[in-house]
Amino acid sequence: MLTVKEAIIVEGRYDKIKLSGIVNAAIIETNGFRVFSDREKQSLIRQIADVRGILILTDSDSAGFVIRNFIKGTVPADKIKHCYIPQIEGKEKRKAQKSREGILGVEGVTDEIIIDAIRKSGATILGEDYSPSKEITKADLCALGLAGGENAAKNRQALLKKLNLPTYLSSNAMLAALNCLYSFEELKLLVSDLS
Repeated sequence: MLTVKEAIIVEGRYDKIKLSGIVNAAIIETNGFRVFSDREKQSLIRQIADVRGILILTDSDSAGFVIRNFIKGTVPADKIKHCYIPQIEGKEKRKAQKSREGILGVEGVTDEIIIDAIRKSGATILGEDYSPSKEITKADLCALGLAGGENAAKNRQALLKKLNLPTYLSSNAMLAALNCLYSFEELKLLVSDLS
C-alpha cells in the first residue's frame, strides 16, 4: 500500500472505495459536478491543498477533465499535482452498460495502473525512494515533432490515440499527462514507433 502525503481528489464514492484499498492517503470526493456549486467542498479542498497539497485523480473522460480544470481554477498551481490514468475501453463491473464515452474510470482500471500513475505524478510517497526521470519539456515536444512543426497536430493526435489518452487534450495538458505516465526515453521510443 502506498502512503501519499497529498490528499487525493477523486470524482465519486466508488473511486474513493477503489483507492482506499491501495493507497493510504486522505481521499476527498468532489461528488461529480456537485463541486461546482458546493462552496464548502471548494473551501475544504483549498484548505487541504494549502496544508498538504492535493493530487487530482479524475477519470480520463471529458467530465473528468471538466472537474480537473475547475479545481485547477480554484487552487493555486503550486499546491496541485496531476495524476492521469490512460483511456482504456471497457465497462465497470458494477454498471449495466458502458459509460457514454465507453472508457473505464478510476474505479475500473487495475490497481497497478493507479499505483504506476501515482508514482509518475510526482506525488510525495512516504517511505519510498522514487525519483522521476528527466521531465519532458515543451522543447522536447518540438524536437519530437509534437509541437510547433508542420505535422505537429497530426502527430499529437496519433500519439494520444496510440497511448489511449484523450484526444482533446491541449498541448499543456498533454505535456502534464506525458510527464505523469512516461519518461522522456519512453516518449522518444513511442514517437519513433509512430513513423
